[in-house]
Amino acid sequence: MTPQRPLAQTLSSPAYASDGAAARHLLGAESAERMAEEFGAAARMAARSIAGAAGPTTGPGPAALRARLDAVDLRTPLGSTEAALEEATELYLRDAVYFHHPRYAAHLNCPVAVPAVVAEALVTTVNTSMDTWDQSAGATLIEQRLIDWAADLAELGPEADGVFTSGGTASNMQAMLLARNAAVAGAPGSLPERLAGLRIYASADSHFSISTSASLLGMGADAVVAIPVDSMHRMDATALERALADDRAAGLRALAIVATAGTTDFGAIDPLPALGALAAAYGAWFHVDAAYGCGLLASPRHRGMLSGIENANSVTVDFHKSFFQPIGSSAILVRDKSSLGLVSHHAEYLNPAAEAGRVPNQVDKSLATTRRFDALKLWVTLRSIGGQAIGEMFDSVMELAAEAGDMVQDHPELELAAPVQLSTVVFRYVPAGRDGDGAVESLANVIRKALYESGEAMVAATTVNGVRHLKLTLLNPQTAPRDVAEILDAVVAHGRRLSGERAASEVNA
Repeated sequence: MTPQRPLAQTLSSPAYASDGAAARHLLGAESAERMAEEFGAAARMAARSIAGAAGPTTGPGPAALRARLDAVDLRTPLGSTEAALEEATELYLRDAVYFHHPRYAAHLNCPVAVPAVVAEALVTTVNTSMDTWDQSAGATLIEQRLIDWAADLAELGPEADGVFTSGGTASNMQAMLLARNAAVAGAPGSLPERLAGLRIYASADSHFSISTSASLLGMGADAVVAIPVDSMHRMDATALERALADDRAAGLRALAIVATAGTTDFGAIDPLPALGALAAAYGAWFHVDAAYGCGLLASPRHRGMLSGIENANSVTVDFHKSFFQPIGSSAILVRDKSSLGLVSHHAEYLNPAAEAGRVPNQVDKSLATTRRFDALKLWVTLRSIGGQAIGEMFDSVMELAAEAGDMVQDHPELELAAPVQLSTVVFRYVPAGRDGDGAVESLANVIRKALYESGEAMVAATTVNGVRHLKLTLLNPQTAPRDVAEILDAVVAHGRRLSGERAASEVNA
């Protein structure tokens, strides 16, 4: 009998030899040093762009950028990473929107902590997948420790748990899925029959992801009952109690009550203790969407604003909003770890049922399978600067917003829509003698567009009681009161010019 050659010898024969293309193009032992050099070159490009940004934007329009992109022939490579990065500088970095700039005050985007950015190099290079222990090892334990840390900040108790997600929408979706599955578990009939009559209660200012979740979960957006808000844009607990009682009398059942801790427009925090008590009284799942307001968990001065969050069944936190982390970095926290079993599935090739409870497979808790190790950047940030520094930075943007609100109130041509609560300021430009004028009410969009196109500043816009308003979203601790004053001066200058032009046009007409 002819001896069988070892398989390794067979595979190393010339018939299986590589032409070296993989070693040149893919990350491995032979290309690791080149990767480090090119990674450094990319970092230096980004650093130069950030340091040299004259404003938060260059004000590009879609048509001009699209024309430049359409001119690229993707079938013909440039031949080197250096050339591709130079092209990316022209197509992306030159006209990127820079959230770090002190006159960026548009959406809920924050400048990011340097340790977190540095940690991303490890995350991207090693490319860990967080679904199973045998793909992640220590990464799983780091994520679990951070979940414990965040749940402890929220005072959810010793049985708390959770998992990282891509963002607040994903966290809210998982929370509503847990609530739905808890409500229908063991009930007779088909799923549509079991879902009939279930209702989710959220404020009129809650995030749209709650309605989206209801639709995706087979309940329909109509299953979400919008509860009116008070003058501070917080859910009216009395109105909620009335809606709960009326619906119960009509044979409907409360699936969940969703409290918002930091609404997108006003930073409003719903009355958490009252809503938690109503959830307990009606047997509803109590979810707190703290995607924006979660920075208060680390706040040395304002943690009390989240009193009542400890009674939640689930909490959404967005570290990439209020903890100064790169996108994406969110988590869902739950008070009872066993509730995560409501979404567990076992695949024999991945997390067999025989391993359940013995091997820490994060996919048992997550709606995602392949998932980045997004916890590392928060870990490195905490180990570098500490949680108190994060909380102090969030405190500083709250103080800045309060000062910005005072500036708006003190200006005769600016009108504040509601008291400042977290770090957003909603207001409008109203020239003297034109209050209530329809033309003036439509100025917000054109003022915002003028600011963007000039590159002076970026602000957001929203609609309040049918009237368009401007909004400052202040999440940059490096933004100073002088920067806010310059933004408001620019708003007034453009408002005067545009309203003057409209007045002249009306006279000429």
